[in-house]
Amino acid sequence: MGVVFLSAGSTAAAAAPYCGITWGSLADSQSIGSPNASITHARAGEHPCFDRFVVDVRGDVRGFDVRYVSAVVRDGSGEVVPLRGAADLQVIALAPAYDIDNDNAVTYDPVHDNEAVNVVGYDTFRQVAYAGSFEGQTTFGLGVRARLPFRTFILDEPGDGTRLGIDVAHRW
Repeated sequence: MGVVFLSAGSTAAAAAPYCGITWGSLADSQSIGSPNASITHARAGEHPCFDRFVVDVRGDVRGFDVRYVSAVVRDGSGEVVPLRGAADLQVIALAPAYDIDNDNAVTYDPVHDNEAVNVVGYDTFRQVAYAGSFEGQTTFGLGVRARLPFRTFILDEPGDGTRLGIDVAHRW
């Protein structure tokens, strides 16, 4: 959304959005489909206008809830996850990090929960933490440089999989 500036003796001028980004920073959630999915991997990437966090899911992710929070907490325990950055973005994927069809075998378990994905040197991300998986959902915490606009989306993968993606802009 462009911002309109008015000053005495001039005409209205619209400021162009950064990189054409028109996203906001309010909560985003969606609930869809099948409960038979499991998280297999998490990763991040840098783009010219935003940083991207991706959660790979075997099967169809049932949905998500992504929002800025005062603190991200670990699933099950409620323990606060310390995150670097000026803003905490909580990412809940409606898919477990275990296989419900295979005696709850773990499908995603990073070596270091508080450094689940290496984002050193990224423009916007300061940290990605795995906050756990409990009762069919999995939580990640993104430590972000500031409360910046984001968008959330689900993409189909070839074969039997989906990706949950979160893009966070470098600036407003």
